[in-house]
Amino acid sequence: MDGLTKCGLSADELADFRRIAGFMIPADATYDVPGADDPLIFADIASSLGVDREDVRAALTSLRQFAGCPLSDMDDGRAERVSFEFLAQQGRPIQTLGRMVLAAYYRDDRVMRSIGREPRAPYPKGHTVPDGDWSLLEVVKARAPIWRDDRKA
Repeated sequence: MDGLTKCGLSADELADFRRIAGFMIPADATYDVPGADDPLIFADIASSLGVDREDVRAALTSLRQFAGCPLSDMDDGRAERVSFEFLAQQGRPIQTLGRMVLAAYYRDDRVMRSIGREPRAPYPKGHTVPDGDWSLLEVVKARAPIWRDDRKA
């Protein structure tokens, strides 16, 4: 679990992060998928923090303040309720925490197979995307450019 030791979070922060990740995406035996607290998935989450580390740390600090104690000190029912009440709040740190969990979860081969996707990089083979309603892009096409055209300078 090299990602856990090198991610820059303390053992207490990692424990809270792993527990809330497990509440966000629990394991499901029906679909034979692990939860986000699975050792491999959570190691990927922790090793992927990079520039988002401080936002995740801020979210975990806020979580502990919101809960009044570490999630590990609570029984499962109370910890789950507190976690979902916390996640319902707004703010970049909470959104970042959620994004980090989701991104790593859907990189896991077991999860990709469970949703009928081949566990591989999207390129060079690509993925087929069904045709949608192209008229939705008319608003984007109609707006003025949002960049500076250096060719006109």
